Amino acid sequence: MTTAARFLLLFVFALAASGEAAAQSGAGERRTPPKAPPAANAPSPAPASAPPYEPQLIRLAQVLGGLHHLRAVCGASDAGVWRERMASLVLAEGASPERRDRLAGAFNDSYRAWARSYRACTPAAELAARRFLAEAKAVATDVSERYGP
Repeated sequence: MTTAARFLLLFVFALAASGEAAAQSGAGERRTPPKAPPAANAPSPAPASAPPYEPQLIRLAQVLGGLHHLRAVCGASDAGVWRERMASLVLAEGASPERRDRLAGAFNDSYRAWARSYRACTPAAELAARRFLAEAKAVATDVSERYGP
């Protein structure tokens, strides 16, 4: 099993636990759809040497950036976890400085976009965070299943 596949497998299990806790905190509440932040700069195309799952990792980095902001704004107990998970992803996947920059840039762009849109916790921000948790879990599961052992 590759380092990336191991990391993503662990990531899936951690997200499952986080997602269940977040889902329980908002269960049964009627929510309005979250307001999407202004579009962040799209990442440049992946270089030819990038792994086939590069687009999924870039999206995962974007999702983690959104989660890092939204969970902190809403005072969630796991608010500090998302930056740490991004650092672990960069460590596991950032074989070159360019790759590290692409991953970190996707995270930072997403963080800034969500920070411009949500300066306080709202029901829409909570809903967006729950959706990000589900998306991160889906992306990590997909990459692990396709490119894992």
